[in-house]
Amino acid sequence: MGNFVTTRLGKKNIVRAKAFEPRDAKSEAQVKQREGFKMIGELYPALGSIPAEGFVQRPANTSVYVAFMAANMPEAIDKSGETSVIDYSKLIVSDGSLSKVIVTEATLDETGITVRYLPSLKNELNKPTDEIVTLALLASGELWVERQPRGNELTDSILIPVTNVTATDVLGVYVFAKRADGSKSSKTAYVQIS
Repeated sequence: MGNFVTTRLGKKNIVRAKAFEPRDAKSEAQVKQREGFKMIGELYPALGSIPAEGFVQRPANTSVYVAFMAANMPEAIDKSGETSVIDYSKLIVSDGSLSKVIVTEATLDETGITVRYLPSLKNELNKPTDEIVTLALLASGELWVERQPRGNELTDSILIPVTNVTATDVLGVYVFAKRADGSKSSKTAYVQIS
Protein backbone atom coordinates (compact mmCIF):
# COMPACT_ATOMS: atom_id res chain seq x y z
CA MET A 1 0.00 0.00 0.00
CA GLY A 2 1.70 3.22 -1.14
CA ASN A 3 5.28 3.44 0.01
CA PHE A 4 4.94 1.61 3.34
CA VAL A 5 4.65 -2.00 4.38
CA THR A 6 3.24 -3.43 7.58
CA THR A 7 4.42 -6.67 9.15
CA ARG A 8 4.06 -8.43 12.46
CA LEU A 9 6.91 -9.32 14.77
CA GLY A 10 5.52 -11.39 17.61
CA LYS A 11 2.67 -9.31 19.03
CA LYS A 12 3.93 -6.01 17.55
CA ASN A 13 2.90 -4.36 14.30
CA ILE A 14 5.86 -2.96 12.36
CA VAL A 15 5.51 -0.21 9.76
CA ARG A 16 8.37 0.29 7.28
CA ALA A 17 8.58 2.93 4.58
CA LYS A 18 10.39 2.73 1.27
CA ALA A 19 11.22 5.72 -0.89
CA PHE A 20 9.27 5.99 -4.16
CA GLU A 21 12.23 7.35 -6.05
CA PRO A 22 15.45 6.27 -4.39
CA ARG A 23 18.45 8.47 -5.11
CA ASP A 24 21.48 7.11 -6.89
CA ALA A 25 23.95 6.20 -4.15
CA LYS A 26 26.76 6.26 -6.70
CA SER A 27 26.20 9.74 -8.08
CA GLU A 28 29.30 11.83 -8.78
CA ALA A 29 28.61 14.00 -5.72
CA GLN A 30 28.20 10.94 -3.46
CA VAL A 31 31.40 9.34 -4.75
CA LYS A 32 33.35 12.57 -4.14
CA GLN A 33 31.86 12.88 -0.63
CA ARG A 34 32.93 9.32 0.20
CA GLU A 35 36.43 9.93 -1.21
CA GLY A 36 36.76 13.09 0.92
CA PHE A 37 35.50 11.32 4.04
CA LYS A 38 38.03 8.53 3.50
CA MET A 39 40.94 10.97 2.98
CA ILE A 40 40.15 13.03 6.10
CA GLY A 41 39.61 9.80 8.06
CA GLU A 42 43.04 8.53 6.98
CA LEU A 43 44.69 11.86 7.86
CA TYR A 44 43.30 11.81 11.42
CA PRO A 45 45.66 9.13 12.86
CA ALA A 46 48.63 10.67 11.03
CA LEU A 47 48.20 13.78 13.20
CA GLY A 48 48.79 11.80 16.40
CA SER A 49 47.71 13.62 19.56
CA ILE A 50 47.28 16.99 17.84
CA PRO A 51 43.47 16.73 17.31
CA ALA A 52 42.99 15.75 20.97
CA GLU A 53 44.90 18.86 22.02
CA GLY A 54 43.28 21.13 19.45
CA PHE A 55 39.66 20.04 19.94
CA VAL A 56 39.72 20.03 23.74
CA GLN A 57 36.72 22.43 23.91
CA ARG A 58 34.35 20.15 21.98
CA PRO A 59 30.93 19.25 23.45
CA ALA A 60 31.11 16.56 26.15
CA ASN A 61 29.17 14.01 24.08
CA THR A 62 31.38 14.46 20.99
CA SER A 63 34.53 12.44 20.39
CA VAL A 64 37.74 14.03 19.12
CA TYR A 65 37.34 12.08 15.86
CA VAL A 66 33.81 13.39 15.27
CA ALA A 67 34.85 16.98 16.08
CA PHE A 68 37.82 16.73 13.68
CA MET A 69 35.71 15.22 10.89
CA ALA A 70 32.90 17.75 11.37
CA ALA A 71 35.33 20.67 11.24
CA ASN A 72 37.10 19.44 8.10
CA MET A 73 34.48 17.74 5.92
CA PRO A 74 32.68 20.87 4.74
CA GLU A 75 35.74 23.02 3.96
CA ALA A 76 38.97 21.01 3.72
CA ILE A 77 37.79 18.78 0.87
CA ASP A 78 38.01 20.25 -2.63
CA LYS A 79 35.43 18.51 -4.81
CA SER A 80 35.81 20.79 -7.83
CA GLY A 81 38.07 18.44 -9.82
CA GLU A 82 37.58 15.00 -11.24
CA THR A 83 38.39 13.48 -7.85
CA SER A 84 38.28 14.88 -4.33
CA VAL A 85 41.49 16.21 -2.79
CA ILE A 86 42.39 17.69 0.59
CA ASP A 87 42.87 21.47 0.53
CA TYR A 88 45.58 21.69 3.18
CA SER A 89 45.20 25.47 3.42
CA LYS A 90 41.72 24.90 4.88
CA LEU A 91 42.57 22.01 7.19
CA ILE A 92 41.56 22.63 10.81
CA VAL A 93 43.73 21.02 13.49
CA SER A 94 42.36 23.00 16.43
CA ASP A 95 39.15 24.83 17.21
CA GLY A 96 38.73 26.62 20.51
CA SER A 97 37.93 29.92 22.16
CA LEU A 98 41.44 31.37 22.56
CA SER A 99 42.38 34.04 20.03
CA LYS A 100 44.03 32.81 16.86
CA VAL A 101 47.83 33.08 16.80
CA ILE A 102 48.94 35.96 14.55
CA VAL A 103 51.70 34.64 12.30
CA THR A 104 53.82 37.28 10.58
CA GLU A 105 55.90 34.99 8.35
CA ALA A 106 57.25 31.50 7.81
CA THR A 107 60.50 30.79 6.02
CA LEU A 108 62.20 27.60 4.91
CA ASP A 109 65.99 27.29 4.88
CA GLU A 110 68.66 24.68 5.61
CA THR A 111 67.90 24.74 9.37
CA GLY A 112 64.18 24.09 8.91
CA ILE A 113 60.95 26.09 8.97
CA THR A 114 61.02 29.26 11.07
CA VAL A 115 57.60 30.61 12.05
CA ARG A 116 57.46 34.16 13.41
CA TYR A 117 54.41 35.19 15.42
CA LEU A 118 53.07 37.88 17.74
CA PRO A 119 52.43 36.72 21.32
CA SER A 120 49.54 39.26 21.48
CA LEU A 121 49.75 39.80 25.22
CA LYS A 122 47.78 43.04 25.05
CA ASN A 123 44.79 40.73 24.59
CA GLU A 124 44.37 40.00 28.30
CA LEU A 125 42.94 36.54 27.60
CA ASN A 126 46.34 35.43 26.29
CA LYS A 127 48.87 34.37 28.91
CA PRO A 128 52.68 34.13 28.66
CA THR A 129 52.41 30.54 29.90
CA ASP A 130 50.15 29.48 27.00
CA GLU A 131 51.84 26.93 24.78
CA ILE A 132 52.35 27.66 21.08
CA VAL A 133 52.10 24.45 19.04
CA THR A 134 53.54 24.50 15.52
CA LEU A 135 53.36 21.56 13.15
CA ALA A 136 54.52 20.80 9.64
CA LEU A 137 52.82 18.06 7.64
CA LEU A 138 55.01 16.68 4.87
CA ALA A 139 54.03 14.90 1.65
CA SER A 140 56.02 11.88 2.87
CA GLY A 141 53.51 11.50 5.74
CA GLU A 142 55.90 12.82 8.39
CA LEU A 143 54.54 15.15 11.05
CA TRP A 144 56.98 17.53 12.73
CA VAL A 145 55.75 19.20 15.92
CA GLU A 146 57.43 21.89 18.02
CA ARG A 147 56.13 23.63 21.14
CA GLN A 148 57.16 26.54 23.31
CA PRO A 149 55.58 28.96 25.80
CA ARG A 150 53.92 32.02 24.26
CA GLY A 151 56.40 34.20 26.12
CA ASN A 152 56.16 37.94 26.78
CA GLU A 153 58.23 39.46 23.97
CA LEU A 154 56.68 41.69 21.29
CA THR A 155 57.51 39.12 18.61
CA ASP A 156 58.78 35.59 18.82
CA SER A 157 59.67 32.67 16.58
CA ILE A 158 59.74 28.90 16.67
CA LEU A 159 61.90 26.59 14.56
CA ILE A 160 60.68 23.29 13.17
CA PRO A 161 64.03 21.57 12.50
CA VAL A 162 62.96 19.66 9.39
CA THR A 163 65.86 19.38 6.96
CA ASN A 164 66.36 18.28 3.36
CA VAL A 165 62.90 19.40 2.25
CA THR A 166 61.65 21.93 -0.27
CA ALA A 167 58.48 24.01 -0.13
CA THR A 168 56.73 21.49 -2.39
CA ASP A 169 57.43 18.73 0.17
CA VAL A 170 55.46 20.65 2.82
CA LEU A 171 51.69 20.08 2.64
CA GLY A 172 50.94 22.53 5.41
CA VAL A 173 52.29 24.40 8.42
CA TYR A 174 49.82 25.06 11.22
CA VAL A 175 50.00 27.03 14.46
CA PHE A 176 47.68 27.13 17.42
CA ALA A 177 47.85 28.11 21.09
CA LYS A 178 46.66 26.16 24.08
CA ARG A 179 46.56 26.77 27.79
CA ALA A 180 49.46 25.30 29.75
CA ASP A 181 46.97 23.06 31.58
CA GLY A 182 45.42 21.96 28.25
CA SER A 183 41.95 23.31 29.12
CA LYS A 184 41.54 25.61 26.09
CA SER A 185 42.89 25.98 22.58
CA SER A 186 42.77 28.52 19.76
CA LYS A 187 41.60 28.24 16.20
CA THR A 188 44.07 26.99 13.60
CA ALA A 189 46.37 29.41 11.78
CA TYR A 190 47.52 28.01 8.42
CA VAL A 191 50.94 29.35 7.45
CA GLN A 192 52.12 29.92 3.88
CA ILE A 193 55.87 29.37 3.53
CA SER A 194 57.70 32.22 1.80
